[in-house]
Amino acid sequence: MFQDEKLVPVTLLEAGPVVVVQVKNKEKDGYEAVQVGFGEKKTKNITKAVKGHMKGLGNFRWLKEFRIKEDAEKKEFNPGDKIDLSIFVEGDNVNLKGYNKSKGFQGVVKRHGFHGGPKTHGQKNRLRAPGSIGATHPQHVTKGKRMAGRMGHEMINLKKCKIMQIDTANNILAIRGAVPGKKGDLIEIVGK
Repeated sequence: MFQDEKLVPVTLLEAGPVVVVQVKNKEKDGYEAVQVGFGEKKTKNITKAVKGHMKGLGNFRWLKEFRIKEDAEKKEFNPGDKIDLSIFVEGDNVNLKGYNKSKGFQGVVKRHGFHGGPKTHGQKNRLRAPGSIGATHPQHVTKGKRMAGRMGHEMINLKKCKIMQIDTANNILAIRGAVPGKKGDLIEIVGK
């Protein structure tokens, strides 16, 4: 989007409405929390237990629980309450939390940035190999050795992401810059 004759990169996030599904309290559950639901899922893909838990509030794709601090001011939440974009203001900074893209099983060159071996001097098929993975003693690979393995799908926290625009009619937030994950992933938006 353009702002003051400058091009600003933004990411559009569908943010709400989020529906309160369950309120947990210290007497019954042992801790204070609010469980919310977001997104839509086909009815045939929801188990009877989860349908009973949601009590006809909707067929939510995601259920997420948030702890309430005991010393904080408590706002009364009831099952069925909706939390929408009215809690955000344009220009506010928010924190974003989500999983980055999964890359699958990757070698050491892509996963850890190894440079690999030389193409010449007697080597023909060891260019992207890790090289030595340990000495003679101890007779095992030490813990934490950087080797090939699964890459990606790690929790990423982005702090102080600016809200550029709010579209309350379509429940869309325009956040400055990129956000973790791929299209359709769940991002947790935490206001200040």
